[in-house]
Amino acid sequence: MIYGYIRVSTDKQTVENQRFEVNKFCEKNALVVDKWFEETISGAKSVQDRKLGKLLKKMKKGDVLICSELSRLGRNLLMIMGILNECMNRDIEVWTIKDNYRLGSDINSKVLAFAFGLSAEIERNLISQRTKEALARKRAEGVILGRPIGRKSSKTKLTGQEQRIKDLLNKKVSYSAIGRIIGVHRLTVSTFVKERI
Repeated sequence: MIYGYIRVSTDKQTVENQRFEVNKFCEKNALVVDKWFEETISGAKSVQDRKLGKLLKKMKKGDVLICSELSRLGRNLLMIMGILNECMNRDIEVWTIKDNYRLGSDINSKVLAFAFGLSAEIERNLISQRTKEALARKRAEGVILGRPIGRKSSKTKLTGQEQRIKDLLNKKVSYSAIGRIIGVHRLTVSTFVKERI
């Protein structure tokens, strides 16, 4: 069987890009994904706490796991290597689209998987280290990081709608009706009018 695996870290990310990549790859290679597994969870969570763990348990010899890239399987080298090792020992293939890997139980696959995982881990550590150093330097320079406490953004949902709201208020339209017209809650309109108009 061919399984498609998709993972995003947050609700703000979309699974559709990964699904599109896998489907496009399958069309090009005359393959059909028999079953999809999608989850919204951090790659740092243990495999057993993820749908991926359940999927790996049910996969059999000769099955293929297709994902957009190896980093979808886990966040660090040890986790990715553990998953790949389990798959290779059980003769389960792992195919990735972006990295273009076809990882099986042969020695080339093992070396390739190790090299990729190691480089991805080093890259993440370097990015994290540079970010921490930059933040430390900013703090040392006296820069206050983040939005000041209690300060509101100058832009709101209704910014740029001032004239429209004024016209509606002049026509004696209620806050509730204005909210329905613009697509926001009446309290959003009320607050905006008090603060900006």
